[in-house]
Amino acid sequence: MQGVLPPEIISIMSTVWTEPFWRAASEHRLVLPRCRACSEFRFPPTPFCPSCSSQEIDWVEHAGSGTIYSYTVIRHAVIPDVAAALPLIAAVVELPGTNGCRIIGNIVDVDPADVAIGQAVTLDWYDVRAGESVPIFRLA
Repeated sequence: MQGVLPPEIISIMSTVWTEPFWRAASEHRLVLPRCRACSEFRFPPTPFCPSCSSQEIDWVEHAGSGTIYSYTVIRHAVIPDVAAALPLIAAVVELPGTNGCRIIGNIVDVDPADVAIGQAVTLDWYDVRAGESVPIFRLA
């Protein structure tokens, strides 16, 4: 797959606040935290809602389709182990139906010249190792 980092340099660090996200990701499901008190989505998961300071969270499943809000193309390997994966397209994807919630992931298997802000993308998964997956995106 073009545009993904080698597994040996990916380290998933789970906390009490992010564990439901990573557990769902390992099952190829995208879940987003939504405040139980005010219904605001927040991503990445945080201990307190930035709108009302509540700590009550519901984890809501989302299809993961969205639009490219921003992106950058990484063409030079600062870390030598990344060189074979270049170019990498790191994108911020806005998810519909979430009041502007955004997630970061690589856009894969596409020429960087074909990527533009506002383009539709679909969610896919990169299985880093057994039981660990990260979200990636493909042009729709």
